Amino acid sequence: MTNKRDYYEVLGVGRQASQVEIKTAFRRLARQYHPDVSNEPDAEARFKEINEAYEVLGDPEKRGQYDRFGHAGVSGANGFGGGAGFGADFVDFNDLFEGLFGFGRGQGRRASPHAPRQGGDIGAEVTLTFNEAAHGVQKTVRIRRYETCPRCHGTGAEPGTSPMTCPQCHGTGEVRQVQQSFLGRFVNVTTCPRCGGSGEVITTPCSKCHGRKVIEQAREVEVNIPAGVDEGMRVRLSGEGNTGLNGGPSGDLYVTVHIKPHPIFKRSQNDVLLDLPINIAQAALGDEVEVLTLDGKEKIRIPAGTQSGHVFRLSHKGFPDVHNQRRRGDERITVKVITPRNLTARQKQLLQTLGETLGRTPQPDDRNFLEKMLDAIGATR
Repeated sequence: MTNKRDYYEVLGVGRQASQVEIKTAFRRLARQYHPDVSNEPDAEARFKEINEAYEVLGDPEKRGQYDRFGHAGVSGANGFGGGAGFGADFVDFNDLFEGLFGFGRGQGRRASPHAPRQGGDIGAEVTLTFNEAAHGVQKTVRIRRYETCPRCHGTGAEPGTSPMTCPQCHGTGEVRQVQQSFLGRFVNVTTCPRCGGSGEVITTPCSKCHGRKVIEQAREVEVNIPAGVDEGMRVRLSGEGNTGLNGGPSGDLYVTVHIKPHPIFKRSQNDVLLDLPINIAQAALGDEVEVLTLDGKEKIRIPAGTQSGHVFRLSHKGFPDVHNQRRRGDERITVKVITPRNLTARQKQLLQTLGETLGRTPQPDDRNFLEKMLDAIGATR
């Protein structure tokens, strides 16, 4: 190309611009003048000119030659050949596609090493009683999480010093290896081995965090457990996890719930299950008994002739629905008729008399069962 423009002028940057600034300018202009997206009449020519300038200024070695000798210092170093096309040495395609469309061909976009990054999530566990799970409770959980170092305030450098731009990757966090093949020149982009992709080098690490920018701290966090939680459920506390980097948000804390077994209650989804033992007289004659619920004691009526295994239901006496506190399960009470042991002589005599009146093959559903039992008891008086 005759009368070539100054490459710094083409990219719109000064001669003291950093490699990051040059790369940013290239991406902005390439996005603006790409022939597939631009309506400018000279878009193709400008696009070629921009890429030619970036191929030189984007390479520190070529840039040094250009700064000393101008266009003559990089003559033949690129494949544009006076603007006759892209040639075999076209600039890194991954870089171009990343700048235009947000991702490279065949790979995801690599985030800037200085971009905000969210902190990681952490976990904790809490154990509740049966009643605490039913009614909800506030608990204190002890956690360990990473927080911004209070000495260096997250820079990783000892106070009074600052991190420096990595001299190997020039702050980009990545290095490029060029390979030549019969198809042309290919650029392989990898994480910078010197800075580990951070784009900076800490020459004097902070004496507290040793350059890691964060320290591990023990904390106590209050967590509100909603009513109706079940074994293994997790409660999420937004922003209570590890701190983010470069101004990014903190992660979350997930508290896993465990529930101690109850001495008499069991749980089935949102229903509470209770076994109610009664004696044969209560089952036969009926009675009013007091049962325990999640809300205290309550009386229920046992009808005469109740059979073992019969289930009574107390509506809305179970667990609240954790997703809808207005909905609540029931309490299901299963009757267990207990056979007496260690009878007194008088009790044995009464039962023998009753047994004689009932016969050898009693029918539990016989409607005359109660009447016979009452007759037998009356005959002994």
